Amino acid sequence: MELFPVPDVPEIREGDDLAAVISERVDLRPDDVVCVASTVVSKAEGRFADLDDFPAGPRARELAARLSDVTGDEKDPRFAQAVLEESVDLVMDEPFLLTETRFGHVGVNAGIDRSNVPDHDLLLLPKRPSESAERIRAGIDADRVVVTDTCGRPFRHGQRGVAIGWAGMAPSRDWRGESDRDGRELGVTVESVVDELAAAANLVQGEGADGTPVVVVRGFEWGDHGESDAHFRDVDGDFVRQALRGWTYEP
Repeated sequence: MELFPVPDVPEIREGDDLAAVISERVDLRPDDVVCVASTVVSKAEGRFADLDDFPAGPRARELAARLSDVTGDEKDPRFAQAVLEESVDLVMDEPFLLTETRFGHVGVNAGIDRSNVPDHDLLLLPKRPSESAERIRAGIDADRVVVTDTCGRPFRHGQRGVAIGWAGMAPSRDWRGESDRDGRELGVTVESVVDELAAAANLVQGEGADGTPVVVVRGFEWGDHGESDAHFRDVDGDFVRQALRGWTYEP
């Protein structure tokens, strides 16, 4: 398997055809997986915003004031309002805002980006990233597309690439019912393939000003395994989220 960036991707503007941008710069094969950073997907879909678009309500002002006290840094209540409006659940409200987006992804600040956003204050995540992936897939020669984002993880330092949308493939490879090398049947192993592809692509995309938002994964084979549609955990099976509901931050 190999990974390589799509070269010379320009600054993406609202209304740009990402599929055409990609196809003009690389010869794709049907079995390629094209990993596209959510940043350029959001830009093409016009998901720009300014802080003044989010007049702060009482809850946002309360959150911003509390975070300012906890962190010692002044927090803009308009940003807190943007996070609330992009979320369906506030999982944790201090020492940072951990939320569930409308499409099921749990991350800090609803994934709202404040860097590399020319002429605006904020860049919101795509509204429905899997639908975005499907639109890109329909316009290119590759059969599989993954929309990636950078996200922190519990219990570990640092961030990595994760998948927030996909098309043309199941998100997970299901090993349950298969056997290990000792003949023991696997009962719980479901491998998040789209996250693994996103993490690998992130090594090539880079961070900050690197500017390589599209990566092609060539030679990835699913193999003779089952598929699973599982990706984002339901609240009923997310025991960490359940525990956080009864947790209080103590600095």
